[in-house]
Amino acid sequence: MSKASRNGGFLNAIGGLLVAVMTLAANGAGAADPENTIYLELKTGRVVIELLPNLAPNHVKRIKELTREKFYDGIVFHRVIDGFMAQTGDPTGTGGGGSKKPDLKAEFNNEPHVRGILSMARTNQPDTANSQFFIVFKDSQFLDKQYTAWGRVIEGMDNVDKIKKGDPRSGAVNDADRIISMKVAADVK
Repeated sequence: MSKASRNGGFLNAIGGLLVAVMTLAANGAGAADPENTIYLELKTGRVVIELLPNLAPNHVKRIKELTREKFYDGIVFHRVIDGFMAQTGDPTGTGGGGSKKPDLKAEFNNEPHVRGILSMARTNQPDTANSQFFIVFKDSQFLDKQYTAWGRVIEGMDNVDKIKKGDPRSGAVNDADRIISMKVAADVK
């Protein structure tokens, strides 16, 4: 066999492997830990979220449970503050609602609230997180150890940056950006 034939065969094998890896990644099987990865679909594209069950096991469990129930699909970002965060997870779009599940006990942790961190929203009482969460646009470490950080954006933060800013609770909920869908990567075929 000539050297050119061997190289051609090698390149074909590499090309085939690359196609297989790209296909797995596109279908969700390429996530480092598919059970602890969320695909958040926005009108501007996909956001890949790494869950942090070692830091907030009960909050991660709740997020996955609601995600699998399709609770978040179609919900608006009801509070989006430029240079701070985008908040969602309230089915009423008012900022005062949540799921029918019981509130969670706080799991405050040492994860800093830096750009791309996802954390649970709550009232002024620590054990009131339910379904609402926010994504931090820029470092906001004044939130550290006061809110439960449960995930981080590992891909697609540029899509989060494009979420329409404002507070649609003032009556413009129909103009607010929405979650198209949320899926646990392990469930994506």
